[in-house]
Amino acid sequence: MNKNFEHSELRAIQYGCGKMGKLILRYLYEKGVTIVGAIDSNPSLIGQDIADLIGLEQKLGITISGNPEEVFAKQPADICIVAIGSLMTEMYPLLTIPLKYGVNTITTCEEAFFPWTTSPEFSKRLDSLAKDNYCTLTASGYQDVFWGNLITVLAGASHKIIAIEGQASYNIEDYGIALAKIHGVGLPSAEFAAKISQANILPTYMWNSNEWLAARLGLTVKNINQKITPVIAEQPTASRLLNRTIAAGECLGMTATIDLETNEGPIIQAKSTGKIYGPADQDTNNWTIKGQPDINVTITQPATVELTCATIVNRIPEIMVANPGFLTTHNWPSPSYRGRILPSYLPTK
Repeated sequence: MNKNFEHSELRAIQYGCGKMGKLILRYLYEKGVTIVGAIDSNPSLIGQDIADLIGLEQKLGITISGNPEEVFAKQPADICIVAIGSLMTEMYPLLTIPLKYGVNTITTCEEAFFPWTTSPEFSKRLDSLAKDNYCTLTASGYQDVFWGNLITVLAGASHKIIAIEGQASYNIEDYGIALAKIHGVGLPSAEFAAKISQANILPTYMWNSNEWLAARLGLTVKNINQKITPVIAEQPTASRLLNRTIAAGECLGMTATIDLETNEGPIIQAKSTGKIYGPADQDTNNWTIKGQPDINVTITQPATVELTCATIVNRIPEIMVANPGFLTTHNWPSPSYRGRILPSYLPTK
């Protein structure tokens, strides 16, 4: 448990106050968490009271800062929620900040969900830093439930598994400019090939989730490969995120297909599509377990952003009592609903 923790109060710092961070702040407030700091690099947010951000009438006296070091130095905290980037290369320097102050940390970073093969050196350094400062780092979000634990529970009803196949889609408009850039939104197809498709060494969301799923099922990876293809606009598509119309022939986003072979036999193939949605598009989450017997599950129009944020907040009590280090949730119990305030789930000293 974090050495600074007191059962009567759970103190949190929100790192990243965009669309997801804003919702996480609201969920933290409603679950009885004391918010002691908020950080963002967006000049339009810096100096704003978080009460205005999350729609409260009464000010909370916590303003968004652009200086993370100052926030952590001045505000003792038990937990930090980092909701910014997707790749370990960009997240590594940010994650070191709360860890060096001994603050338990959970991030929405998709690669951090299971980064042991895609970013082994960054993972080892963060693990050592967390242990040195007696705190825990983990990652969670939508995939923790809908690409992970949901599938492992269904697999528990299987006699034999030949293959697991998944398909998911999400609207890039809901996540921000950084994600749009990674997905090649707005690029001509030739430029997409040069900047995105040829960068296959960069893991996409399903890559790390598939490895998490294999580990959760007790399977070992024999081979894994990834194919990235652009989603090309067939007609002009307006984007509020880019504040322009994406022309026909430009990229709306991309589809990543991951094929994972295991030494034990079952194959895991998952496909995720992230793009700028048109009027008829919607989020999807479909999985099939092929074997004895076949199992199919479809989540209709999942509220991906809200589900991500709720899962992050629901994981907090587990982080607070976990061993120090960088731990991935494949060894943890499935996420649980938290109907009471979060401090009430923690043991007293």
